[in-house]
Amino acid sequence: MGAGRFILAGVVAGAATVLARRKLDEKVAAGGLGGPSTWTRTNHRGEPISLLEGPAVAAGLVAGAAVGGGNAPGATALATAAAGGFGLVDDLAEDTSERTKGLRGHLGALAQGRLTTGGLKVLGISGSALVAAAVGTRRTGGAFGHLVDVGLNGALIGGTANLVNLFDLRPGRALKVGAAASLALAPTGAGATGAVLGAAAAAAPGDLGERDMLGDGGANALGALVGSQIAFGAPRAVRWAALAGVVGLMLASEKVSFSKVIAGNEWLNRIDMLGRRPAAAPADEPLAASPDTEPAAEPAIESGVRSTSASDPMASPGA
Repeated sequence: MGAGRFILAGVVAGAATVLARRKLDEKVAAGGLGGPSTWTRTNHRGEPISLLEGPAVAAGLVAGAAVGGGNAPGATALATAAAGGFGLVDDLAEDTSERTKGLRGHLGALAQGRLTTGGLKVLGISGSALVAAAVGTRRTGGAFGHLVDVGLNGALIGGTANLVNLFDLRPGRALKVGAAASLALAPTGAGATGAVLGAAAAAAPGDLGERDMLGDGGANALGALVGSQIAFGAPRAVRWAALAGVVGLMLASEKVSFSKVIAGNEWLNRIDMLGRRPAAAPADEPLAASPDTEPAAEPAIESGVRSTSASDPMASPGA
């Protein structure tokens, strides 16, 4: 049954990702959904790159989660869809004239009475994660213990959604991280792993080829599904350990560049470069910066948005 659910979820997720992308392409090309300019960014090579991968992957993950079975397929699909939706709002409506970076930056803006799209995303994903946890967490003890489990599972789903987004800074990186994490968690939910691998396989060629990017919509949805896989399938001790790891990495991201750590490790760098286009040859004159362009020196805070620096040959497109 586990193998059957794995295959079914993978096929459905992959097919739904491809179909959703095709329909979105047709709609946008015809001028719908704001038209091509709404969904197009410029990467470090000066080439156009599409944000449509994000909603397509989110749709594939939701479809795969819904048919994948497991402990709480409905709650998993809910958490994945909500995280993808709030992430997409941040992708499309972010005020690029005043970009607030990192979880600390968005929470700081909230404390000052300013609601950024990133702040809305934090609140939306956190709230929907708690709702999904309340729906999907089985009651195995008293009321207080169940309440703690709901809070733990909600924090795991929301935290993992944010964490995977922090890796969406280079082509294919978030897909690789999500797939590796879900594979390691396969015993807790074969269907969820199938959904992640199916959607990732469908999206990888465009992402690695720098034609597409996940953006917050796709990366948050991917992280929410992986977090749900832990929350609804792992023993309590494992869930607490996983939450500690997620929180630790998010705190570290405020001080340390994940990209620099990966680039400085031979094996991590090889995995990170696997399947990616070769770095662009240095040009005589740097490309003109687009409105999305990040500073040439990558900031210490990982924001979950890929760098678009023209002077960084390893940088990938930004939203």
